[in-house]
Amino acid sequence: MKHLIAPSVLAADFSNLQRDFDMVNGSEADWFHVDVMDGRFVPNISFGQFIIKFMKQMAEKPLDVHLMILEPENYIEEFREAGADVITVHYEACPHLHRTIQQIKATGAKAGVALNPHTPVGLLEDILEDVDLVLLMSVNPGFGGQKFIYQTIPRVQKLRQMMIERNIHAHIEIDGGVGLQNAEKLLQAGADVLVAGSSVFRADEPVDMISKLKAIGDLERFV
Repeated sequence: MKHLIAPSVLAADFSNLQRDFDMVNGSEADWFHVDVMDGRFVPNISFGQFIIKFMKQMAEKPLDVHLMILEPENYIEEFREAGADVITVHYEACPHLHRTIQQIKATGAKAGVALNPHTPVGLLEDILEDVDLVLLMSVNPGFGGQKFIYQTIPRVQKLRQMMIERNIHAHIEIDGGVGLQNAEKLLQAGADVLVAGSSVFRADEPVDMISKLKAIGDLERFV
């Protein structure tokens, strides 16, 4: 299966959001990646359910909603109703992670769990069978445009090996500083969803950049 490209809406031009959504709709991108920040779990505030509902009206592709918030269990149903197709919560923000993952699945959305750069991937051992997606942060969460942390690559390798050994077929998504300079290494390590913000929306030709990211190798699903 070909890897997926998920342009990050956080890097879009909010003064002309319809234009940027139309661009992604007409491109080879697969998902819209939507970062929700609360100013508590991360040192920034982005947008909430109302804006996501507006985005859903413009989007012709699934909304991949990444909740960088505390107590996400209080908002799962609201984000699903707003239009989230994939809902990812942070391991670090969920004292009852299994319960929260089941809560997401009960809404009909795909369920993901995210890890900050310092959090060992081995901590997911007891939840891997229950998730559709694992998101590895390749920058410290909270702001766009940061430099990629290259320690992410061995983390991807370790996580993919854990999945192979247990015959688990969840996606591995990478978020932060992804571009042509590291995409191939990430895919070779075992990632299959690339979030691209600045590298897409600040490119001279965003549609062409998406095509280039999509064309990097023909990634076969790990079985």
